[in-house]
Amino acid sequence: MSGQFPGTIRAGVTFDLTVKLDLYQAPTWQVQALLCGPKAIGFSSTDSGSQHQLLVDAATTAAWPAGQYLFSLRAVSSGTVLEIESGMVTVEADLSTMADGTDARVHAQRVLAAIEAVIEKRATMDQERYTINNRELHRTPIGDLLKLRSYYRAELQRLKAAQRGALFGRQVKVTF
Repeated sequence: MSGQFPGTIRAGVTFDLTVKLDLYQAPTWQVQALLCGPKAIGFSSTDSGSQHQLLVDAATTAAWPAGQYLFSLRAVSSGTVLEIESGMVTVEADLSTMADGTDARVHAQRVLAAIEAVIEKRATMDQERYTINNRELHRTPIGDLLKLRSYYRAELQRLKAAQRGALFGRQVKVTF
């Protein structure tokens, strides 16, 4: 199969994928895509010679809620349904509908910033715990905060490396 299903789809943008299936050629076969997640989504291919074109306009994808979806790509002909690919896909929010001030940072970035803010505020405090009227307050020890900060820094580096296509923290280039 050529034309692998993408790992992410942006809502509000035209989805266009051409799939070539040597064993299940158009027009005898049709390809259906099913997504199951925050919303059930289904769409079918049109013939493009012997290939299948999955085309969904931007107005339709704009109604797709952001989130994680299971997907199934199926070849269908005369009552026969064969799954040819399945997995997970992320539908990302339509940027044109996002509110001002939206925090677009990933989880690791938000948590790292929060940990660093706590460390910064703690730099001026000398108590790790205290008691007032039989109520105690325990603060996370600085050593634990530093460990958490290191963990989330490494997580953020892994995410950035994955976006660059790096393997084990470094980019691997291959030529044939």
